[in-house]
Amino acid sequence: MNRGSTGAVADTLTGTLFVVATPIGNLEDITARAASVLRGVGIVAAEDTRRSRVLLAAIGATPRQLLSLGNHNESASSEGVLSMLLAGADVALVSDAGTPLVSDPGFELVRAAFNAGVSVVPIPGVSAVTAALSVCPLPVSRFQFEGFLPAKSGQRQGRLAALADTEVALVCFESARRLADTLADILTIMGDRQVFLAKEISKIHETFLVGSASELGARAVAERDFARGEYVLVVAPDARADESLSTSARALIRHLCDELPPSQAARIAARSLGIAKAQAYEFALSVRSEAGQ
Repeated sequence: MNRGSTGAVADTLTGTLFVVATPIGNLEDITARAASVLRGVGIVAAEDTRRSRVLLAAIGATPRQLLSLGNHNESASSEGVLSMLLAGADVALVSDAGTPLVSDPGFELVRAAFNAGVSVVPIPGVSAVTAALSVCPLPVSRFQFEGFLPAKSGQRQGRLAALADTEVALVCFESARRLADTLADILTIMGDRQVFLAKEISKIHETFLVGSASELGARAVAERDFARGEYVLVVAPDARADESLSTSARALIRHLCDELPPSQAARIAARSLGIAKAQAYEFALSVRSEAGQ
């Protein structure tokens, strides 16, 4: 194939590394371009070859080699794949589901390919993060992605403490077996914030829930269904960020939001009152969220 470029002129004798996003559940979510690339390359490097075989069979892709590149063998496997790329072979990198390198292996291979002058081409597609944020009813115009929080409670609480004062939404992945403990730690460290949970996106048991950390934490302990699946967890920004706005400032922003988009309302309020535009914008977004707009 040899399509795409890293921005520099790559050796035309080398292959291309395609970083391919794959469905996170429903196989129909694969893009036409991703399917075309997977059918066209001779080598696929996969986080889990067993799961990738299912997808490849579904789209009629028959690479001559399906290689394992997971957390357990990333360094050694990356060296082998790089040798193939330098020898002229095109390679597709896929994770179990979603976009590679987003809390999945593949970074060492991508970095090595760039350093060696090999063309690295993203094939965009499904991401659990953006899928969850697209239906999230909390203000998420700005967010910080944390991947998986630490598994041990003490370390997890320490990380949450470092994030407690952030003025943007916090997005992370969490396993079902740790969900109740993580929600309890959020309640302890960050307070009873609003939380959005997205479970098994695009799969049969797809579920979206929103509520306080205490409410969802209690349900996670009591309800068996919470112990199944994987979650994207969104924690609302620190509500105290709004407290420094005066009553009159909040009233003006609310009034402006009745007629204007949040960005325009924030710009007018900031210019009129001499307040920070970013602060006004965050409050404007929360107003829109409250109104269900």
